[in-house]
Amino acid sequence: MNKFSAAVLLGSVFFCFDALAYETSARNAILMDFDTGEYLYEKNIKESVPPASMSKLMTVYILMSKIKDGSIKLDDTFSVSENAWRKGGAATGGSTMFLSIGDNVSVENLIKGIVIQSGNDACITVAENISGSEEDFAILMNKTAKKLGLENSSFANSTGLPHPDQKMSMEDLAILSRHIIKEFPDLYHYFKEKEFTYNNIKQGNRNPLLYTMDGADGLKTGHTEEAGFCLDASATKGNRRLIEVMSGMNSNKERSEEAERLMNWGFREFGNYLLFRKQQVISDVAVWYGKDKKVDLIVADDVLKTIHLSQIDHVKTTVEFDEPVKAPIEAGQQLGTLKIEIKGQNAISVPLVAAKNVEKVGLLGRFWANIKYFIFGAK
Repeated sequence: MNKFSAAVLLGSVFFCFDALAYETSARNAILMDFDTGEYLYEKNIKESVPPASMSKLMTVYILMSKIKDGSIKLDDTFSVSENAWRKGGAATGGSTMFLSIGDNVSVENLIKGIVIQSGNDACITVAENISGSEEDFAILMNKTAKKLGLENSSFANSTGLPHPDQKMSMEDLAILSRHIIKEFPDLYHYFKEKEFTYNNIKQGNRNPLLYTMDGADGLKTGHTEEAGFCLDASATKGNRRLIEVMSGMNSNKERSEEAERLMNWGFREFGNYLLFRKQQVISDVAVWYGKDKKVDLIVADDVLKTIHLSQIDHVKTTVEFDEPVKAPIEAGQQLGTLKIEIKGQNAISVPLVAAKNVEKVGLLGRFWANIKYFIFGAK
């Protein structure tokens, strides 16, 4: 195995991440870079906790998926049952869209009723019209969670109302939020709308960052006695987007302050760096029995990495491959690995692939290759 250290961004001194210590009063918290999916901050992120209304994001994800595949349209109407009104309507004292029994509500208004007003009645109406009952919709929620790789989530209802089987982790919520933003760019704008009026009742979006932070555009608040004050939020600055999820805070004020502080810290302390460009040649490798003696090794896609600003000059890269490689070789075939190491972060391995096809020489060519090998060795 030949190992090479790439000259690009090579260094031997690493910044100590202890100096980056960050503390939040939230019981559970995660800060994720949207583009790279890397975690900038973690605190009890895999713990399954009551998600309160943040779990409405799964209800929204399922609804938006059906809009995207064409099975539901924004101007379709869903009927409001007595069950939806009794469990989530005005008389409950909880978050509500103020739907009335028998209303036929457009899907677009129900989306607004969920993401802006956090309406429990809107969620139950969506669940019943998609699956027939909220219980069957919860089964769909759990199947969808499994499909998305949400390993620490379980659902018993569409609303996030307290239930022993209604649990999510901060990591799962961040992953779900990333899916929503990526998969539904034409629908995501609803999350940043600051108010919505239904039934002549105007309600404001509860997301505090929409009012205090430039670039904030989603996603969902939550609050129950057990969960505390919670927030799943996203914001952009320049060409970067961060997602944060926090739970277990003691007041709306604390939620607002901690969320903005963590988001600003992430934008201030970290940046995204394009370490290697798509199809950039990293090295080459000798070919055995090939019409070409060598083939270039390239990265198939851009290599984008989230790095603390103090560490950009201290990234260690190593190229690993076996040679010679026996022909024939197909373009795109993995022949090696580019390993990128940054102190305090998980190392990543990027496949190195052949830049082009290399055909195998004929019988005579292989004969002379063998003769040369026995005389001169593997050079």
